Amino acid sequence: MPLVATAEIVGPAVRGGLGAGAFNVIQIEHAQAIVAGAEAAGAPVILQISENAVRYHGALAAIGRATVEVARAARVPVAVHLDHATEPGLVREALGLGFGSVMFDASARDYDGNVAATAAVAADCHAAGVWVEAELGEVGGKDGVHAPGARTDPAEATAYVAATGVDALAVAVGTSHAMVVKEAVVDLELVAALRAAVPVPLVLHGSSGVPEADLTRAVAAGLTKVNIATHLNVAYTRAIRDHLADHPEVVDPRRYVAAARDAVAREVTRLLTLVRAVPR
Repeated sequence: MPLVATAEIVGPAVRGGLGAGAFNVIQIEHAQAIVAGAEAAGAPVILQISENAVRYHGALAAIGRATVEVARAARVPVAVHLDHATEPGLVREALGLGFGSVMFDASARDYDGNVAATAAVAADCHAAGVWVEAELGEVGGKDGVHAPGARTDPAEATAYVAATGVDALAVAVGTSHAMVVKEAVVDLELVAALRAAVPVPLVLHGSSGVPEADLTRAVAAGLTKVNIATHLNVAYTRAIRDHLADHPEVVDPRRYVAAARDAVAREVTRLLTLVRAVPR
């Protein structure tokens, strides 16, 4: 199954009223686990590399190329996406590596600055045939950028999409990044209002903090692309801790990292089944 454009995953999900699972890659084992989980679910999946992960690796090229190759070898449709990029240069590098989409995050700027920067990036990406996600409103949990409690206004969102030409919109509806407990309260009425007003697919960031029944309700209310990162990191880390506690003699990282990879794959299978369970 070849690497696909993100639009080839999100578009059918919108038409079918389903969620499209998007999971963050930190190490190559994450990419392998996410693809294995998607193959077990028989579902398409989006692999995401964030600007924070790029900083961790020191550059995009190595982890980006590795993730693209994992996607190309998959038996289900897989897209590769750049997440929360704030620099146009990083966006251009992702395009050169074969990424199928980018999320350009200018939400730290004022509205006019956000529109101008995002419109410029969207024009460049569209010229290369690449799908663009942007953010309006502030999703909690990003130090110095996002304000907990902020919400996306439907009328402003409609105007923003028209002004920037983006293909998808990340909206603030009550979630926060990096939550390790499932206590976020999604404003389902706002989701429905945004879905009715905004002509492009809606994206939920901070999905790890959403109770799973509410995650299904959020998809049913109108969210399509569902981003999950922290939840997988919790599963990954727990599996390593458990393996080392049970096998204190182990020094070969392949053994405990393999346990973590398997744990993430199981969670991806379960979560993909969850977000694709209830057509709108």
